[in-house]
Amino acid sequence: MSTQTHHHDKDKQDLNKFGYAQELLRSMGGFSNFAISFSIISILTGAVSLYGHGLTYGGPGMMGFGWPLVALFVMIVAASMAELASAIPTAGALYHWASILRNKRWGWYTAWINLIGQIGIVAGIDYSVALFADPLLSDVFGYASTETTILICFAVILLSHGILNHIGIRSVSRLNDFSAWYHIAIVLVLVVSLAFFSKGSLNSVDYLFKVGETFSDKPYMFAFLIGLLQAQWTFTGFDASAHTIEETVNPRVRAPWGIFTSVAYSFFFGFIMLAFVTLSIKDAGAATGADNAFIYVISEALGGTFGNVILWLVTAAMWFCGLSSITSFSRMMYAFSRDKGMPLSKQWAQISKKFRTPAKAIWLAVILSFLLALVDYIIKQANPGTTHTTIAFMTAVSVVGLYVAYGIPIVLKMMAKAQGKFQAKHLGPWHLGKYSDFIGTLAVLWIVFISVIMVIPPNEMAGYALGGMVVLLIIMDFAYYRKNFPGPQAALNTSMAEILRREKELESNPSGGGSGISHKG
Repeated sequence: MSTQTHHHDKDKQDLNKFGYAQELLRSMGGFSNFAISFSIISILTGAVSLYGHGLTYGGPGMMGFGWPLVALFVMIVAASMAELASAIPTAGALYHWASILRNKRWGWYTAWINLIGQIGIVAGIDYSVALFADPLLSDVFGYASTETTILICFAVILLSHGILNHIGIRSVSRLNDFSAWYHIAIVLVLVVSLAFFSKGSLNSVDYLFKVGETFSDKPYMFAFLIGLLQAQWTFTGFDASAHTIEETVNPRVRAPWGIFTSVAYSFFFGFIMLAFVTLSIKDAGAATGADNAFIYVISEALGGTFGNVILWLVTAAMWFCGLSSITSFSRMMYAFSRDKGMPLSKQWAQISKKFRTPAKAIWLAVILSFLLALVDYIIKQANPGTTHTTIAFMTAVSVVGLYVAYGIPIVLKMMAKAQGKFQAKHLGPWHLGKYSDFIGTLAVLWIVFISVIMVIPPNEMAGYALGGMVVLLIIMDFAYYRKNFPGPQAALNTSMAEILRREKELESNPSGGGSGISHKG
């Protein structure tokens, strides 16, 4: 028996112990698992699309101090999550961890809060692509870029990601691998271009750490906190390594490392990129007053044609980021629906026999993400005087939704340990040892802090939206799910005969048919 076959068999048996069949195609290696989280974090998306936000509120010091500050605490959060991924290697991830550590109702709320964050991150990422692509396309085809044309561009981008994710995990996995290297390469191209081909000299290094300058009407320290959204939103989506854990070989080791290293490498390469972009600023006030601060800075530094080439390369990196985010979102919905946690769960838990992907969940992810942008578009059209921006709204929703979902199982793990219900024997091979509780406490404190910061003005619209969604969740819970959601615990009652039957049904027809099968029981 080869080593790879041994790992496949062991991974399948691990999954079977939780009552689940190996329905998804397990073909991702360690680098692919890392690549999907690294691509969703995408320093060329979050740090770039919200560059103007960070610069406006925190000035250049936001890049020198804000980015490392956020990265440090996010690595702490990632370490706590990695420990849980190693212990409970299922695609449900956050909500499955919460269900096992406490009960199914905690798991249900965690899943829905995570789902809200996932809608926000997919919408935010692909809208960021549209914010860059549409002005660039308008220069080529001679039309005026407006909020309407950006929305249309956004829809086309979402459609392309839905189609590719539908086709199969192998294609997406290869693109994710390429995306990771592509991100690193474009960062290096951007840095070299700014270092050697920038018009005029770069600012001194001291400029990167300049504090006290804000281009908002708020006191600097308060404005600086608001500006942290730039870095905080960038460092989201690394739970993708856990959501694709049922498609990863040797997941108890590779997925935790994927979670942690994706954050660490993003911090390193992101800091280098932001440093050179910020040091190339000629007029910070003019940059913050432009429609897109990043495009303005690059165009001023590198000129029209060369600058546009760089911006197209950056936009392509953003597109890869959106592709990965749809993969993660759809796997989360597939796993949650497998446990009957969503309306019409039977539909979203279906696996395409032809492509071995959760096809219907993929298209639901596309539709929900588009609807979030569409609702915001309608509100802004009805209220032309509104000051909030679509991208700030989406990113704040995703940050709070995702990080609250990250924090719940971390808290429950510490509570279970204190009660003796989570012991060393429950840990996977990747764990934090005696530092687990200390690191977990720091992670939770940071999550509470940023969840408040992300919904205060000027992002209060995100707070209202999240509050409304929570009220809706409570109504759904008490009206139906508190009595009818079986939770992942119910899967433990699935017989091995039924598990083998499901696996055989898929394996017997790996390339034919497209109707899919649904999870029963």
